[in-house]
Amino acid sequence: MAPRFFDIHTHLNDKTFHNDREAVLSRMHARDVWGIVVGTDYKSSQDAVMIASFSGEGIFATIGVHPIDTHTENFREHFFEELIQKKNVIAIGECGLDYSHISNVPDIEKEKARQKKLFEDQIDFAITHDLPLMIHCRDSDKSLQDAHHDTLALFQEKKKTAGERLRGNVHFFSQTIDIAREYFALGFTISFTGVITFSREYDEVVRESPRDFLMVETDCPYVTPVPHRGTRNEPIYVEEVVKKIAEIRGEDYELVRESLVKNALRVFNINE
Repeated sequence: MAPRFFDIHTHLNDKTFHNDREAVLSRMHARDVWGIVVGTDYKSSQDAVMIASFSGEGIFATIGVHPIDTHTENFREHFFEELIQKKNVIAIGECGLDYSHISNVPDIEKEKARQKKLFEDQIDFAITHDLPLMIHCRDSDKSLQDAHHDTLALFQEKKKTAGERLRGNVHFFSQTIDIAREYFALGFTISFTGVITFSREYDEVVRESPRDFLMVETDCPYVTPVPHRGTRNEPIYVEEVVKKIAEIRGEDYELVRESLVKNALRVFNINE
């Protein structure tokens, strides 16, 4: 059977969960919440796979290298080839482009080239293994949309040869409905975090996006939703994000809840 909720982006491999991870997972199982543990470098990807392998039904992993968490790490394909053999590995990432601190870099063009190479290696790896991507994308300034424009240009070029094998989700979406529609046209979904429970900035995107292209996440332990602000975030709080999406869209809660779960199962090719 399908779960009641699906948190498609968690960092249960983060050190903040070291002391009570089993309790957090138990709460997930009790509330019928499935989740994806996300890798941001080789070590955290190993940890994500380990957690997914030993945590029972409904816990999955992504493996990849974040654009700016570790500036010195390349995508060492032979290491990730070993991890991808595990059955609970369902996506590549989080990977992408992050220009949010690029003004502090001595050589901006060199840094952009580094990120693009790292990203492209993972896109090609995902296409080769027919797996979706978990995308991280942050602009230098929201009005410039520079990282998103570069990401979309890269996808449009890759799509010419990869076709439907190039797919995935843009996590923690933070851009406009126009940018969202460009991703939809390429077959990518977007996901929202608890930010939408305390900020009205993304209401238009939530409201105007086709329901089949939406998913939900906590990005825990970060961005805890209302009414749990001030505490560490965890996957069971994804329910608050679902409630807010239904409220913003003016749609039946159960319809939205079921749709968001179905979208996650479809995008990540998970058999119920």
